[in-house]
Amino acid sequence: MTPAQLVKVARIQLVNARMVLGLPLLVLACVLAANIVIFMAIQMPGEPAITGALVSVYIVTLVTHIQTMTQMFPFALGISVTRRDFVAAAGLVVVGQALLYGVIIWVMALIEGATGGWGLGLAMFDLPFLQESNVVTQVLVYAGPFLLLSFAGLWAGIVFHRWGQLGVWVLGLALGALLVGLMALVGSQGWWQQVFDFFAETPTLLMFAGYPTLIAAILAAATYATSRRAVP
Repeated sequence: MTPAQLVKVARIQLVNARMVLGLPLLVLACVLAANIVIFMAIQMPGEPAITGALVSVYIVTLVTHIQTMTQMFPFALGISVTRRDFVAAAGLVVVGQALLYGVIIWVMALIEGATGGWGLGLAMFDLPFLQESNVVTQVLVYAGPFLLLSFAGLWAGIVFHRWGQLGVWVLGLALGALLVGLMALVGSQGWWQQVFDFFAETPTLLMFAGYPTLIAAILAAATYATSRRAVP
């Protein structure tokens, strides 16, 4: 498949660009506005206002890419796009979107810092544990989780096409059981301190860009493998 063909298939997935690209940004703007209003009402003078509301845009992106597979995959196959080409184009969209959003969040962090946290000392984008020393690594830190969750959404969507709702429920329950099992193992072996040390000592770039990108690559491979037998 040539690059031009790949871009052409990617454009099919952006027919509803307002949903794929615009909805996460709309949610982000609404969440920012809500946080400003809330902290204006409750903030104590001189106290920093740190919020984890940034995670909202990542969750919305996960949902939009589930819809990419559940809605656009059957349409694309109906106009003779191959499964391989569709998954490759979806990957192109995901990577581009992740980098775009990474830049947008970096710009928002700059504005937040320049305005003293929107005049309130509010930290939603310019979070201390995410700060990097240069622009490139900073954008990658913001983009890494987008890659991970977007490819997770694509895989969840293709699992639905392959095995239906039952497959999605089994996948969710299996992941939940795995998480509970890991927590039980860590607790029984007394490894919690080592776990906390791992998260505290791992460099920010590796934690938020390196590891998410590696897992995203595994999910991308799983998406392609599952798509080969998926029913549109």
